[in-house]
Amino acid sequence: MHIVMVSSECAPIAKAGGLGDFVQGLSRELAIRGNSVEIILPKYDCLRYDRIWGMHTVYRDLWVPFYDIAIRCNVEYGEADGLKCFFIDPHSQHGFFNRGTIYGDADDNDRFAFFSRAVMEFLLKSGKRPDLIHCNDWQTGLIPVLLFEVYTGLGMGHSRVCYSLHNVGHQGWTGPHILHMNRLDVGRLMTPERMLSPSNPHEVNLMKGGIVFSNFVTTVSPRYAWEIQHTDQGMGLQGVLQTHDRKFGGVLNGIDYSTWNPEIDPLIPANYTVDSLPTKALNKVALRQRVGLTDVFKPLVAVVSRLDKQKGVELIRHAIYYSLAQGCQFVLLGSAPDPAVNAEFWRIKHEMEGSPDCHLELGYNEELAHLIYAGSDIIVIPSVYEPCGLTQMIAMKYGCVPVARRVGGLADTVFDANYSERPFEQRNGYVFDDLTYDGLESALSRAIGLWYRFPEYFRQLRSNGMRQDNSWNHPGQHYIDIYNHIRA
Repeated sequence: MHIVMVSSECAPIAKAGGLGDFVQGLSRELAIRGNSVEIILPKYDCLRYDRIWGMHTVYRDLWVPFYDIAIRCNVEYGEADGLKCFFIDPHSQHGFFNRGTIYGDADDNDRFAFFSRAVMEFLLKSGKRPDLIHCNDWQTGLIPVLLFEVYTGLGMGHSRVCYSLHNVGHQGWTGPHILHMNRLDVGRLMTPERMLSPSNPHEVNLMKGGIVFSNFVTTVSPRYAWEIQHTDQGMGLQGVLQTHDRKFGGVLNGIDYSTWNPEIDPLIPANYTVDSLPTKALNKVALRQRVGLTDVFKPLVAVVSRLDKQKGVELIRHAIYYSLAQGCQFVLLGSAPDPAVNAEFWRIKHEMEGSPDCHLELGYNEELAHLIYAGSDIIVIPSVYEPCGLTQMIAMKYGCVPVARRVGGLADTVFDANYSERPFEQRNGYVFDDLTYDGLESALSRAIGLWYRFPEYFRQLRSNGMRQDNSWNHPGQHYIDIYNHIRA
């Protein structure tokens, strides 16, 4: 099968979050299964060019419609960790992708709408006719619309579209100008059945367009699929998703075990497996040395997270003080995009300066992240909502027991040691429901108590998590089944 994956991100060359890991992991799994997989990305000036091999121009002078003119683009090709990648490179005074960052500009909707049109022009003009176009999040929501409204009539009716929702908190709300920009029929598309925003009668919703015009819609966990249809986590799209229920489903993400695997991880000092779990303790010693904590008989509690409201920053802050009060050490790695949140965590960092039991690293450091997973005993994930979550899957692979709120993908992967209906060998952490200090403490206190009082049972939880298969193997097959279904 010829599959074209279109995205604003792909790890490791253009990553801002879990979307980048998804595109890399699923694309690699699909290629391993014998499919021809090509990824199309914007050519950002902030790409990790050191991870791209053989970059060269493969298509010159691609003229892309833009209002009543056309903008000239080149398309370049290179391989990133064995994946075939094409990069759209506009030559324009707008500097669409020369911003030093992937997201965060006032014209993001325009930038990615232009990218979507350029992708379709490239497929048309280069003669590529993929069996399947896999689009991701609002940034590519216009592609199914363009395919149906424009390019099917130009000979691309063979292609089918799978559209994946990674976070419906960001939907690409924009004005009707986005349709003018792409020479689309505003009157036809600005209707409740098509692209009109459910919450604003004067607004275009790019994600809604992707849902309506694609052949199948997925999201990144079964629980999140239910939540965005039936609770306020749908952020206004509940009715749209219910209308299109017959072509909608949740497929749990996987993690890349070639990157996240303590058996072969080159970024940790001591490799280990579930059968050599005591060796994990050497990484705990190394982590303490790295962040300046004393080597004492205490559990080490960790947070590796973006510090924003979605991730439950109030509960993360509470977890620091609660863990220390319960006789634990605490290490945090994370960055806060919100200035007020950033200031609060810098305040805590200064407060804890010189503490033998607490260290906050404000920023992101890939090497330190690996060491934290390998060296910690417990990881706290108190998300307000969590479409899938990779943190808990990575932590479990490294024998680090998750304490997580029962939402989204966390509910699909973390099973409570005391209250799960699953057999004990499938229980792997602690969960809580209420988004409160008491809710967090109810789970975290049980994890800490088990570490101190019943170390053999705690070790069994570690082992259960390490044995859980969160690879891309099962999700990869699910996506192949979806592709075959919509092609048929």
